[in-house]
Formats: sequence, structure tokens, C-alpha cells
Amino acid sequence: MLRWARAWRVPRGRLGASFLRCLAVPVVHSSGRSSGQGNADPRPLPLSYNLLDGDATLPAIVLLHGLFGSKTNFSSIAKVMVRRTGRSVLTVDARNHGDSPHSPDASYEAMSQDIQDLLSKLSLVPCVLIGHSMGGKTAMHLALQRPDVVERLVAVDISPIGTTPGSYIGSYIAAMKAIDIPENVPHSQARKLVDEQLSSTVKDPAIRQFLLTNLVRVDRRFSWRVNLEALAQHLDKILTFPQQCESYLGPTLFLIGGNSTYVKPSHHSEIRRLFPQAQIQTVPNAGHWVPNDKPQDFMDAISSFLA
Repeated sequence: MLRWARAWRVPRGRLGASFLRCLAVPVVHSSGRSSGQGNADPRPLPLSYNLLDGDATLPAIVLLHGLFGSKTNFSSIAKVMVRRTGRSVLTVDARNHGDSPHSPDASYEAMSQDIQDLLSKLSLVPCVLIGHSMGGKTAMHLALQRPDVVERLVAVDISPIGTTPGSYIGSYIAAMKAIDIPENVPHSQARKLVDEQLSSTVKDPAIRQFLLTNLVRVDRRFSWRVNLEALAQHLDKILTFPQQCESYLGPTLFLIGGNSTYVKPSHHSEIRRLFPQAQIQTVPNAGHWVPNDKPQDFMDAISSFLA
């Protein structure tokens, strides 16, 4: 059974320190421009995507993966979503991930601008935007910057507060960069060698298998399709969230894994401030990868939210 929290509303007189900080920061209204991180207006990249057709009269569902992921993470779920909702479903590789281009800019401003540009080109505005982890932060950022683009928002096991597990993610990146594979070995043997080399740092076999989805052959050598250099350089920014002063007033669902520690009760005040119509729903016995751990509960929650 899924546990629901009531829709949040910001109580008067309890706006909090983050709101007061916003009062002291000039708000720049823009159409997808960088929101004060000191970067130039990010140039959108041509992202790799897969679009499953559905009822064109309904807002499409757009699925955004997390760090080290790709659009293939949602392949099975996307097909089920088309059948259950009748909507078109778009899965996307973020910049520096999957088959999308690499860039030294791994900021949320750049990633959300990429999505905005793709949605416009595919005529999928407005859409239902569903993002997991890093993809959830990208989705939140786009909804806050361009609410007209997002008809509904779902953030899966992530909040607009900095993520804590930075040290071990940094060690994962370092371990991935340090792998050594001889040339011309079969793919199966290469995977086994990499799994062994990662095992001293990445203890969880399931996480190692997830990371190994990024192992590809280029010419006669194996390499990572994820841009480890850019992710390492921008890891601190990826694990935080750009300061926001505007709120998103559309329907919003925060879908939380019951066994996960990514979204804490202390995050709720910032969720209330930025997403006044948010519902918080917990999926029991699910970890951080809610769609993988409990796919049926995940689909039921999305279907109910869209009803």
C-alpha cells in the first residue's frame, strides 16, 4: 500500500531562510537563460531520444534518467506507460550520458535548456515531466524556470535540496576512470574484468552492473560512454540544486523510496516553498531506484497522479 502525505501549502509567517535569501538576490526573468551560476547562456545540445507514439491530444510523458543512467533505463516502463495512459512517452539521454553529445558544461541550467529545446522541436509542450534523481533536479529546474512547458511534474526520490552521498559517487568516478582493459577482448570478458576492478570500490554488485551499462567498445578499445571528466568536475553542482526564488504552481508529485534517505523530512519546507501544490508519496520497500525496485507501485502512482 502506498502512503500519501497531504498537499503542502506555505503557512504565513513561516517562509524560512531560503525565501529571505531570495529577497536579497535580484531575480532575472528569462527564457531558459542561466539562473545566476555565472555561466553564459547555455547552448542546447541535440539529445538522443526515443519517442513512443500515443494520443496526440494528451500531454506527452517525458522520462529523465539519473546520474550514470540513460534512456534505456526506462525502456520497459515507457512501453507500459503508453499502454496504461494512452499518451506518447519520450525517453531522453541527458548531455554527457548515453548516446547524447558530451560537453564540459554539466550544470542543471544547461541540462534543462537541452530538454526545453528538444520539447519545442518535437512539439511536446506542455508535457508531463518525470525525472529520477539527477533527472528529477533537471525536471524541477525546468518547471521552475519555464512553468508553461510543464503541465505536471514528478520528482522521483529527489528534492530541491543538496544530495548527500557525494564522497562515494566521487570514488565511483575515480574507479571508473582507472580501469584497464586489454585491446581486442570480447565484450563479455571486458565486463568481467571491469566488474572485478570496480569491486574494491563499488561494493554493491547491482550498482556495478548499473555502471557497466556505460561500457562501450570504441574501435578496438573499451571506454565509458558517460563523460566522466565533466561529471567529476561538476559533481558538487550536480549534487546541489540552483537557488530558486520563483515557485511552480502546477500539480507536482514527489515519489519517495521508503528505504531511501535521499529525501528527508527536513527537506519538506523547501518543497513546500517551491512547489505549493506538491503531494509527497512513499513507496514502501523501495530504495533510491523506485521504478526498478517497485515498478508496479511506480506505475500505479503515476497513473493515479495523471487521472
